[in-house]
Amino acid sequence: MRIVIQRVSEASVTIDGQCKSRIGKGYLILLGVESSDTTEDIDWLVNKVVKLRVFNDEAGVMNCDIQSVNGDILVVSQFTLFASYKKGNRPSWLRAAPHSISIPLYETFCSRLSTALGKPVGTGEFGADMKVALVNDGPVTICMDTHNKE
Repeated sequence: MRIVIQRVSEASVTIDGQCKSRIGKGYLILLGVESSDTTEDIDWLVNKVVKLRVFNDEAGVMNCDIQSVNGDILVVSQFTLFASYKKGNRPSWLRAAPHSISIPLYETFCSRLSTALGKPVGTGEFGADMKVALVNDGPVTICMDTHNKE
């Protein structure tokens, strides 16, 4: 499982001209699922996300987690995070999990993240053509991969 976390001052997902989700200060998370991913990967990521200290404290030091700043989270499925670009110029997404695996894991990730955060998490729509807008704050962008935990 692979995520890209972007600290944002605001973010939204629009589908067919309608805003599906909108958040203020917090994280926009792009989530890619691989066939070998499990709920253990979800638990590890959720723990990392809620404890990640990348928000400024009173001294201007990145020392606060998402809950300390009452931040929001928006999660968007992103199978292209598993693009293979080693051969040729057209990426392959063979490592990305099929819908039968990725949709339940995406939904479980969002549910467990919402529970850990203590409030609802915004989402996109799996498989939809989404327009994602964000204002990256910092910028702060962090990549995490459950197959590279060390």
